[in-house]
Amino acid sequence: MFSPLSSVLGLPSPALPLAQWVHTPHPFLIQFGENFGLRYYGLAYLLGFAGAAWLLHRYHRTGRSSVGPDAIWDLMTYLIAGVLVGGRLGYFLFYQPGSLLREPLALFRVWEGGMASHGGFLGVTLALVIFARRHRVGFLHLGDLIVSTVPLGLGLGRLANFLNGELWGKATDASWAVVFSATGGGNVPRHPSQLYEAALEGFLLLAYVQTRLWKSDVVRQQPGRLAGEFLFGYALARVVCELFREPDAGVSLILGLSRGTFYSLFLAAAGVALMVYARRSIRSGSSRP
Repeated sequence: MFSPLSSVLGLPSPALPLAQWVHTPHPFLIQFGENFGLRYYGLAYLLGFAGAAWLLHRYHRTGRSSVGPDAIWDLMTYLIAGVLVGGRLGYFLFYQPGSLLREPLALFRVWEGGMASHGGFLGVTLALVIFARRHRVGFLHLGDLIVSTVPLGLGLGRLANFLNGELWGKATDASWAVVFSATGGGNVPRHPSQLYEAALEGFLLLAYVQTRLWKSDVVRQQPGRLAGEFLFGYALARVVCELFREPDAGVSLILGLSRGTFYSLFLAAAGVALMVYARRSIRSGSSRP
């Protein structure tokens, strides 16, 4: 069956201000059985990877990429493996290490959810290192191309989080608040932090990196610069969004910071290091794709 958007947001609760909505989750766009169908989360991944492949082909046609059409499909295989393996491992290592030790087979139950964007970044980085060596493509050049496609998948993934009613925000009396009572948020109006993340980490960041790639020559002149800007921009957006997001249940803070904020600090540091490296390389005249 089809699940229209009207089934995702229900009627306002009589006990709440009219401007606040009660969220009615449905994980499927098309459902064929109790636990089988086309899930919004899976669709987000599919569209994200398809969009990345389309952009990579367009980069090559316009002379902005040294990765040819045949190599692009091989690259997509590496990226998919990096995202899925890195994201899944990262979720357990960064957020639920005890669960993995108690029940290692939980790693393979992907239908239960559990992906970490920071783990996905590490998985993709390793995949790009391997691909760059095998295909003799500049790693920094490759990284710049890939980060210009990543925000699309991030934005779609956060929209799927909202449709699923997961990873909701902190309690608020804002007029746009949403009640996630059906997914454990209680009868409390909360920030729809998934939408904040979709806007900042996803579509705003996508607009930025795409503008930089098409309106400047940064990818050719300063390899690694765009990747650094993306990492720093993502970290900044994530830290801002974490201010409105409810910390994961049962997951302790690190130095008083949420896990998402703490891990993002390392991404910000990596981004700054890449930008400094790219700037020094061009000054020394050693920069090349």
